[in-house]
Amino acid sequence: MTYRIQGDSQEWEVVVGLEVHAQVNAKAKLFSGAATDFGAEPNSQVSLVDAAFPGMLPVLNGYCIEQAVRTGLGLNAAINLVSVFERKNYFYADLPAGYQISQYQRPLVGEGWVSVDLADGSSKTIGIERLHVEQDAGKSMHDQHPAYTLIDLNRAGVALMEIVSKPDVRSPEEAGAYLRKLRAIMRYLGTCDGNMEQGSMRCDVNVSVRPVGDNELRTRTEIKNVNSVRFVMQAIEREAERQVGVYDAGGAIRQETRLYDAVKGETRSMRAKEFAHDYRYFPDPDLLPLTLTSAHVDEIRRTLAELPDQRKQRYIDDFGLSAYDAAVLTAEKEASEYYERLTAGRDPKLAANWLITNLFAVLNKQGRSIADSPISADDLGALLDLMSAGKISGRQAKEVFEAMAETGAKPAAIVAERGLSQITDEGAIEAAVDAAIAANPGQVEQFRGGNDKVLGWFVGQIMKATKGKANPPQVNALLRKKLLD
Repeated sequence: MTYRIQGDSQEWEVVVGLEVHAQVNAKAKLFSGAATDFGAEPNSQVSLVDAAFPGMLPVLNGYCIEQAVRTGLGLNAAINLVSVFERKNYFYADLPAGYQISQYQRPLVGEGWVSVDLADGSSKTIGIERLHVEQDAGKSMHDQHPAYTLIDLNRAGVALMEIVSKPDVRSPEEAGAYLRKLRAIMRYLGTCDGNMEQGSMRCDVNVSVRPVGDNELRTRTEIKNVNSVRFVMQAIEREAERQVGVYDAGGAIRQETRLYDAVKGETRSMRAKEFAHDYRYFPDPDLLPLTLTSAHVDEIRRTLAELPDQRKQRYIDDFGLSAYDAAVLTAEKEASEYYERLTAGRDPKLAANWLITNLFAVLNKQGRSIADSPISADDLGALLDLMSAGKISGRQAKEVFEAMAETGAKPAAIVAERGLSQITDEGAIEAAVDAAIAANPGQVEQFRGGNDKVLGWFVGQIMKATKGKANPPQVNALLRKKLLD
């Protein structure tokens, strides 16, 4: 789904590549034993290695490497059995060593791909260029003091996976779908929590434009550290429009780093874009080449959790769900886990319908995630059980559901409190049917004269008389039998 912009004399398309920095789910940093807890007091999780004290040597955290390999396998990517850590040299106050330990020429993970579902029902494969492991820098805080910049090194040394896509993205929608899919894969695998608000997943967006039909890649700009999927999509639109405007005015695009201002809805120049040689990469002399065995990689492969695409196909094959419903239910790990609990021992299509149509509507209205749902999977399942057992009707179930969403009460308690239990006693239903027939001889003659619509009218009268409590299938069956006698 190509995003096109009409210029002064021609149509342009956008070309996007994404660099995602994902924090590895691990209790210790990449090269030290310091903790990685979010929200700790500034500079309370800093080892001598993180602070780059003289003589301190890095010791590789093997679990972080396993998590990166696990992610690479989830991205259908090649795992390089030999990779090399290199020093990326630049000066900044929150980088105490004056270099970042990263990977450049020989990354841990090579080429791969992910498939994304788009709004029009189509799917697209987006290529992965590489995944490499590196340490994070600290954090510079410019708003804590009127005259000074403060430095927090809690993040210094935290393990990151940088996942670089190929320039295959052609629209803001595709970029959003790719980021959501990437986040879902890592959450299913347990390798990154994907929380962009807390900075555990950040995105750099490389944007260029070219005339429609032109296959040449033009000069790109990089928009740094965009911290939400929505802002990534907005930044692509604004930057593409800016570049088209520059070309229309006869100008040229500079290769530079830019920032996205979400308030003003514009990108802003930050600095000239560095080239790889500016960082003077060279192998880190304190770290040997990282060597894995095929057996080790295969062992990690055997521990992989079921991934979103696999679970989606299982829902289609085993539960008979539509491709759309299966995609919605597997897009987020939490929603899929909720559905797994909800559908256990129940009609999977009924469970999917109530989750997608009813519960998701409530969550959207209340601005909640499914992890914060006012109705648990067990309670919604209990409501479906009441309906399936004929104890309440579908209309009554919706009334109970609304009360559950508002109060958090159990369905059985709401049914008892409001007296909503269905009348299933055949004698009581028969008495209501007989009374309706006796009171409306004209409608009886109409039905017997061939007007089948009168049956629905009778059902309405009986439901009204029983305050909606009579079991509808029993009412229909008994009514039709008596009217035909």
